[in-house]
Amino acid sequence: MDVIHLLPDSVANQIAAGEVIQRPASCLKELVENSLDAGAKRIQVIVRDAGRTLLQVIDDGSGMSEMDARLAFERHATSKISQAQDLFTLRTMGFRGEALPSICAVSQVEMQTRRSEDEMGTLLEIHGSQVIRQEVCSCPVGTNIKVSNLFFNVPVRRKFLKSDQTELRNLLTEFYHIVLVYPKTAFTFVHNDEILLELPVGTEKQRIEAIFGNPKRNVYTSGFVDVKTDTELVSIRGFVIKPEAVTRKAEQYFFVNGRYMRHPYFLKAVQTAYSGMLPNDYQPSFFIYFDINPEAIDVNIHPTKTEIKFADEQTIFQILMASIREALGKFTLAPQIDFDTQGAIDIPLPTNERMVSRPMVGVDPTYNPFHTRNQYAPASVRNWESLYGATPSQPSNTIYPDELPTVPDALLLSEEHLDSCSMWQYKAKYILMPTEGGVLLINQHRAHITILYAQFLAQLAQTQGATQQLLFPEILSLQPDELVLFERIMPDLSAIGFDAEQLSPDSYSVQGIPAQLTSQSALPVLQHILQQVRERGANTQEEWRQQIALSLAETAAIPYGKVLTVDEMRDLVRKLMALPSFRRTPDGKIILSLLADEEINKRF
Repeated sequence: MDVIHLLPDSVANQIAAGEVIQRPASCLKELVENSLDAGAKRIQVIVRDAGRTLLQVIDDGSGMSEMDARLAFERHATSKISQAQDLFTLRTMGFRGEALPSICAVSQVEMQTRRSEDEMGTLLEIHGSQVIRQEVCSCPVGTNIKVSNLFFNVPVRRKFLKSDQTELRNLLTEFYHIVLVYPKTAFTFVHNDEILLELPVGTEKQRIEAIFGNPKRNVYTSGFVDVKTDTELVSIRGFVIKPEAVTRKAEQYFFVNGRYMRHPYFLKAVQTAYSGMLPNDYQPSFFIYFDINPEAIDVNIHPTKTEIKFADEQTIFQILMASIREALGKFTLAPQIDFDTQGAIDIPLPTNERMVSRPMVGVDPTYNPFHTRNQYAPASVRNWESLYGATPSQPSNTIYPDELPTVPDALLLSEEHLDSCSMWQYKAKYILMPTEGGVLLINQHRAHITILYAQFLAQLAQTQGATQQLLFPEILSLQPDELVLFERIMPDLSAIGFDAEQLSPDSYSVQGIPAQLTSQSALPVLQHILQQVRERGANTQEEWRQQIALSLAETAAIPYGKVLTVDEMRDLVRKLMALPSFRRTPDGKIILSLLADEEINKRF
């Protein structure tokens, strides 16, 4: 008996749709990209229930004829390419012919479209790949497509969608990826009949300011310098943040030929360019646009088209790194004044004590950043091949606490020993304690983080956090994606001791903070919590409670450089040893390390 058979088209379409349409954000991306390919100058996105109930995209593009409207929903039907060779000259966002058939396979779609030369338009309604009706209608020029009840016929996929707040945040993230690279197109984003974003036509810098700026704060883009380099291989332009303007919240965007992309190798180039300019736990913000011959890249790697392969990545790495260093060097010698944003100009002063001061940059007319043997080139440039190799081992006479042997249980001090043993503080960072097998080193900052983390988690579970009222309330202004996340975690923030009242659709008045944070300002703490919950991917209440507790613990913990008395050290170690898990911090960093007797004896 034969066992192999062809799947029905409806089943094959649903399977294929899983690769392209993974969530409402995937649907938004495909529809808006189609509008851009149609030459739209104004695009409106209307969402209800984070895309579960409705996702509608209205544009004023070229529209479609009656025949094209019907054919557009057939798999592998596209107007972008006609032969394989066209893949090497792609300038459009889409080309596979998979988006619309994938969308209609898992949703209920209604589309109205009309070309400028036609008097009447076309109405097409499709449910789960089945055409319900097709008729003539009256509609404006362009395309209006409604996607209702996403995954209505795939209940398993619908069940695995996250909460509305998470899906809305994903929608906004995907929306940012598109609007940041098309400033000459006007966009509007509406969720549940509320306008979250209204972006007029402008420059790239004005578009960045409209999304990430806040009228109540300093001009966001005033903290950036321009990057611009033209070579035969690639043209690079964009904006990178000044070292003294860096914050913990980093916005990092790469675009190539009008398309958002992720590229860890080029991210390493940016980080290398900032080497020595930023504190260890800070990342630079940047918006960098590449323009390159389509034949030199391959976007046909994954259906999402965010993973792009470059033919000569190593050379572009060097060009990108040198371009950023040149931009930062020019800024150091002559700070720029930004005339490209609307509103008052604000020139920030480097008042943040955490920032690392930088020496003035000298100018060498013979310097060639692309000469790998240049005596002035940093090691990362001279030996870029080592980026692909293993990290060189440390000298044998160098000791790093994080690399010391794990502490055996038998050598951990008992309660009696903790009360009587000697303790010392080394460089106001480590607590040193003698044991039978050597010297125990304890990272005081990480130890205190772990202790506070357990306390905050207990308070969240019991909703018993104590509140310290502020003498002067602080105003927390939020961006649309931050607002969605803040509303989601607000009950837990209240449970742990924050007292906040909404003032306007995008701002809160913070009137109280947890009692453990009496010496802290409320706004940096809340912004740090929002950043960590977003970046570490918390989707359930348990996960975001853990991230809230960890963020608060990191903020309130004993800082490096604080001198402790013997009693304070003893109390800290006692509380640490009382925890069920005391060897590592909640995010996996080592707290205890042992400098064994054998290692000490080797030194002599």
